[in-house]
Amino acid sequence: MAILDSKGRLFGKISILDFGALLVILLVIFGVFLFPGGSGSVAQVGSQTVPIEVDLVVRGLNVRDPEQLYARGFEKGGKTKVIIRNQPYGTIDIKSIQVLPRTILVPQPDGSVKELPDVRSNNFSTDMLLTLQGKAQVTADGPVLGNSKVKIGMPIELDGFNYNFNSTVIDVRLQEK
Repeated sequence: MAILDSKGRLFGKISILDFGALLVILLVIFGVFLFPGGSGSVAQVGSQTVPIEVDLVVRGLNVRDPEQLYARGFEKGGKTKVIIRNQPYGTIDIKSIQVLPRTILVPQPDGSVKELPDVRSNNFSTDMLLTLQGKAQVTADGPVLGNSKVKIGMPIELDGFNYNFNSTVIDVRLQEK
């Protein structure tokens, strides 16, 4: 009995093409399980983890009573969930919260403009300055939280028990170890 017959079958039973395909599949399975690729994201390659502080500004948050935000963990020393570019990062510490005063520009008779407190009682808009702190990976392109770069001007979504709103990064500070 010949090893290869006139129809291209090995030992008269299996086609040489089928045998080649089976061999390729077995090699792929062997390679996946015995030599898996590196774990983690590309951003973590050649990077170091350092403490980071990120300042955020919230403009025009429509809320009847800003104090209700603080009742469920949105406070200094608390934690909030962060979503960057629709990718959940996880929780991060809130270092500080500063409610910014609402002001209006009032023209003066001499042509100048003064900034005065807004005394309207039906204004349900709040501005805040937040500082978040956590750990970030530092790459050649800048700091990375999760798998997303953190840069000035980018929006970050904050999510908690009774709130979900957007903010904008206005400062990023890396803390040296």
